[in-house]
Amino acid sequence: MQTNPTYTSLVAVGDSFTEGMSDLLPDGSYRGWADLLAARMAARSPGFRYANLAVRGKLIEQIVDEQVDVAAAMGADVITLVGGLNDTLRPKCDMARVRDLLTQAVERLAPHCEQLVLMRSPGRQGPVLERFRPRMEALFAVIDDLAERHGAVVVDLYSARSLADPRLWDVDRLHLTAEGHRRVAEAVWQSLGHEPEDPEWHAPVPATPPPGWMARRTADVRFTRRHLLPWIGRRLTGRSSGDGLPPKRPDLLPYEGPAR
Repeated sequence: MQTNPTYTSLVAVGDSFTEGMSDLLPDGSYRGWADLLAARMAARSPGFRYANLAVRGKLIEQIVDEQVDVAAAMGADVITLVGGLNDTLRPKCDMARVRDLLTQAVERLAPHCEQLVLMRSPGRQGPVLERFRPRMEALFAVIDDLAERHGAVVVDLYSARSLADPRLWDVDRLHLTAEGHRRVAEAVWQSLGHEPEDPEWHAPVPATPPPGWMARRTADVRFTRRHLLPWIGRRLTGRSSGDGLPPKRPDLLPYEGPAR
């Protein structure tokens, strides 16, 4: 990996993780790690261009069908691809199909960029992760293999202890907080060969007193009503939170950086 490279363009491909949920800005839009990364890259390269094709809720087949060829055609220096995790969280998941689709995506993208970036997605501590851990780790094994075969960079967020901390996850327990996204941006920044701005991004968050029993139960009830039951409802009816939504930033255009 080149040290402190200068890239002129970035295209981000994926789902809600790359869209930036739940790093909410005052205007109701989402920022997220990809925007933060683009801002850093733009500061080093005048005229830097950025597109973000991610849409929340997308499965890997939808990412391949709707985003991959569009991203490849843009010819960006760097393309990030994060997908497949939504599939592993479905009750019925064909991991062989996920592997084949992810392979298609990498094979289409790798020849059309200077550097392809893949990720081992972070996982929040708790019983939900334990249930789906075997599928997630099977997905990561595919990612590692594809990266080795196609010269992609793998950003290992899964083994970072800081990103497993529930305090870096939003109340929906599915998406990172603003601080979580900042750490992901730092991880990708370093993986691309840049000097660290935060060498300790992966370090555990300083300890704080744990919430009491009543606070935990109240949070559980709120989570179930506002997030879990609607999520189950979408699964049962075949709907997605991203249905009808356009890509976050569909065109590869000059980028001045996200709001702070």
